Amino acid sequence: MPSATEICVIIAARDAAATIGSAIRSALSEPEVAEIVVVDDGSRDGTAESALAADDGTGRVAVLRLTRNRGPAFARNHAIAHSTAPLLAILDADDFFLPGRFARLLAQPDWDLIADNIVFLDAALAQNVPETAEFAAAPRLLELAEFIEGNVARRGVRRGELGFLKPVIRRAFLEREELRYDEELRLGEDYELYVRALARGGRYKIVHSCGYAAVVRPDSLSGRHRTEDLGRLRDADLSILESEDLDGAARAALVRHARHVGGRHALRRFLDIRSASGLAAAGIHALADPLALPAIVGGVLRDKIDARGGALAPSHPNSGAPRYLLVADAAPGVRPKAG
Repeated sequence: MPSATEICVIIAARDAAATIGSAIRSALSEPEVAEIVVVDDGSRDGTAESALAADDGTGRVAVLRLTRNRGPAFARNHAIAHSTAPLLAILDADDFFLPGRFARLLAQPDWDLIADNIVFLDAALAQNVPETAEFAAAPRLLELAEFIEGNVARRGVRRGELGFLKPVIRRAFLEREELRYDEELRLGEDYELYVRALARGGRYKIVHSCGYAAVVRPDSLSGRHRTEDLGRLRDADLSILESEDLDGAARAALVRHARHVGGRHALRRFLDIRSASGLAAAGIHALADPLALPAIVGGVLRDKIDARGGALAPSHPNSGAPRYLLVADAAPGVRPKAG
């Protein structure tokens, strides 16, 4: 039987003064939470002050300040090093937990990582949270190949986006396997850690009950990736292919993911050169790498189609209606609103 307080909630935050209080209060409402470690990652606003103001006096909130922005991977590793609770949970600074999340997750046996459903909410709804659907738990273990494939975008297909899942992770598993976030990554750092965890035999259980609310904002940085960030994520895939013992299905899926990210990187590099030096210079660059040509040509054509009104709806539409990450049959009733 789990102890009453055994979870450390880690919040890496930058310029999140407007939202971090709500995130912290949702974590403080969960009795299983022993620690909340906020890492102010070089904020230019009052993020740290807002975090401290949300403290409920129970001594569970700690705020660590970085003098310059180091990225979420560094910030999370910093929090792990400054915490002691046996279970770790990631919370983004503009998101929040739904009531009873950890009680439902900790009732599940036999896991090293466990994640539940996510509801995506328009920022306007986050101020007055609607009732959320209640799903049967339907627990199952996630396979490595399935997880990787769930992070490969296919045009016209709404993918499961399994990299968005926010699992609770056993500290003992991370220590045993000497796993931490890759601090070279500013894109896909969660994905990379979970792939390595699964490759090392980690039991990653997912349940369909919903306990995490992700707030979708028009100015979110999650959809805007720097060219070098895509290159580093591709290189991370290649490093895993070389260093981890993978079965055939996982290896094939990882190769597909590396090609997918590599194609996005090639397109972004082409567009960067075109913007800086003109189309002729970009064309010369593209012709020098024939393997990248299909991704570049295909990407340019897709952009033109989208610009003419053929774009598909975004993966997290700002339509106002809640969207759930994991598709499942709803059980009778609704989940209580967040407080």
